[in-house]
Amino acid sequence: MATDYGYDSGLGFPETVRRHRLPAGLRAPFEGRTWREFGYVLLSLPISILMFTYAVTMVSLGAGLLVTFLGIPVFAAGLAGCRGLGALERARARGLLGLEVADPEPLRTRGSGFMAWIGAVLKSGTSWRTLLYSVLHLPWALFSFVVAVNFWVYGWALLTYPLWFWVFPAYAGQDGLQLYGDQTHSVYLDNPFEIGVTALVGLLFTLATPWIVRALTTVDRVMVHGLLGPTRLSARVVELESDRGVVVDTAAADLRRIERDLHDGAQARLVALAMDLGLAKEKLTEDPQAAARMVDEAHGEVKTALQELRDLARGIHPAVLTDRGLDAALSSVASRCTVPVQVEVDLPSRPAPAIEGIAYFTVSELLQNVSKHARATGAAVDVWRVEDRLLLQVVDNGVGGADVSAGSGLAGLAERLDAVDGILVVDSPVGGPTRVTAELPWRGDRV
Repeated sequence: MATDYGYDSGLGFPETVRRHRLPAGLRAPFEGRTWREFGYVLLSLPISILMFTYAVTMVSLGAGLLVTFLGIPVFAAGLAGCRGLGALERARARGLLGLEVADPEPLRTRGSGFMAWIGAVLKSGTSWRTLLYSVLHLPWALFSFVVAVNFWVYGWALLTYPLWFWVFPAYAGQDGLQLYGDQTHSVYLDNPFEIGVTALVGLLFTLATPWIVRALTTVDRVMVHGLLGPTRLSARVVELESDRGVVVDTAAADLRRIERDLHDGAQARLVALAMDLGLAKEKLTEDPQAAARMVDEAHGEVKTALQELRDLARGIHPAVLTDRGLDAALSSVASRCTVPVQVEVDLPSRPAPAIEGIAYFTVSELLQNVSKHARATGAAVDVWRVEDRLLLQVVDNGVGGADVSAGSGLAGLAERLDAVDGILVVDSPVGGPTRVTAELPWRGDRV
């Protein structure tokens, strides 16, 4: 096994890259992954027998007692036990197969008490899916166990036959392993050629067994993921709840930023302006020239305050974006960048106002990063549509090194895009160039 040293630009430390001399087919019988998967198959049979026995017993007992009140609690207890066994199976798949399956949705009880819990268990789709898994997994576990054990045992036995074939003439009273035999004729694997062929066949079995076991556990992965994990609908609900929290936090942060900018900028200037005008009013009769100078200074403060208010409004949702769309709005943003920016917008129509606003904000933030951090001499902005997606790309020839995982403004931008099912991809090697691509859903064309 050879060892190379590469450079991890994200951390700044050399990282070790292992390159194996043997191909994957020859390494597979000795890899830890193969033995873990084989162990998973071996454990599946006794665990599946336990799950099948428990599920069938509890369901049968509950169904038999349905004529009395006890049937429903017993049935609910059986389903709850299946949920517990499903959690055990997820943990086993996580530990031996490396399969990361999220926990399904928890029980949602309406009210409190034992009856509310029974109703939640019976109404939960997770309970019924784990029951189905407990019943269906036994025949598959039996098949996997038989196939894997036979291939494994016969492969290693035939491969090592040259080491132990002497047992037959020494203790069994025959020349070697009997390949065929009847009353008149028998074939034994006893000469060097036959022993070598037997070992070769064993080698083929041994090399093929890891891939057979891997194929068998692939079915287990599908069953665990499909029956013991969350459904697509519940996963989507969790994702939407998370996105809603991100949207709320982003809106609150924007409000705090606007409040801070108004308090520290325009509001402070307007307060100073009111004081200056009050002093000018007092000096109007006593010293008209000083009053005129103060009024002139107040006029400059008014212009500055108006400019700050315009910049603040432009950062929220500029009028040019509402009136003329992304092309004109992004050109206006590019004109304020510290480096020359080439803007190209190729859209057949305008997207929904919310998507258009997020696209504008994204490009504005990326161009601010170019101005502040990139040390670039030029940049380009491209906007186009592909089917039902709006794509934005900002490229600069700066020093690179931008990283979303570093907790910078790019991370907040990625969360904002993720809240509307968008994606942010950053390609920024050290030394540049930096290419940031954002993808947004195209929603609601408007005239």
